[in-house]
Amino acid sequence: MSTQEPSKHPRLRPLPAIMFSSRWLQLPLYLGLIAAQGVYVYHFLVELLHLIEAAFGSQAALQALVSSIGYKDVSISSLNETIIMLVVLALIDVVMISNLLIMVIVGGYETFVSRMELEGHPDQPEWLSHVNASVLKVKLATAIIGISSIHLLKTFINAANYTESVMMWQTLIHITFLLSALAIAYTDKLLNSTAHTAEH
Repeated sequence: MSTQEPSKHPRLRPLPAIMFSSRWLQLPLYLGLIAAQGVYVYHFLVELLHLIEAAFGSQAALQALVSSIGYKDVSISSLNETIIMLVVLALIDVVMISNLLIMVIVGGYETFVSRMELEGHPDQPEWLSHVNASVLKVKLATAIIGISSIHLLKTFINAANYTESVMMWQTLIHITFLLSALAIAYTDKLLNSTAHTAEH
């Protein structure tokens, strides 16, 4: 006599089913972030093209770079180390923000919307195998600190174009980000320690 196997995914009652399905309302948000990622890729390529053209003597590309990085000396006629450094830092900034977007898109979708079933995929990110809301929060805080560090470094390199007040506030904001990340990491450690103690 054969016994009928229970359903792998039990049918939810109507109200819980509606509430659980509401997670798909986040899908347009993640698709919007993918579009924003495309804008960043375009911006990166434009800045990189201007840098290459300026290296070969294009004055129009050089002026575009000087304008985009907020360099004080607009009458400059050739690339110098400071401009190259500021442009490269700006490109790194775009890459780091792009990495942040990927973490939010992939990690957020995996955590809050639906499983991607990437187990065993050769390109599965290492961090995605153990991602949860707590881990994602710490990783995002760390990424924001990195982005803030790049912005602060750009400000100090181009200090002549900023007032002391602006530099002070940027430094204080960076320190605030750092303290916030430490607080998040410490809180996460306490919660994990409490959960581990409860299990035993």
